[in-house]
Amino acid sequence: MYTWRRQDRINRGLTPGLSSGEKAELTAARKQIADLEAELKATWRAIELLKESAHPKGGTRRRK
Repeated sequence: MYTWRRQDRINRGLTPGLSSGEKAELTAARKQIADLEAELKATWRAIELLKESAHPKGGTRRRK
């Protein structure tokens, strides 16, 4: 009950703090950052795996 009343005062500008909209935006931004970091980590891991499997003399040339 006290939390709701405090948030209402913040939303009305009577108390300093993040409004409900700002909190929702911040939460969405944090989730997007976490998703992008996970995607980047997976990409770097894939690059490392490809480097390990690609041999410089691996027979990709055509023989004459």
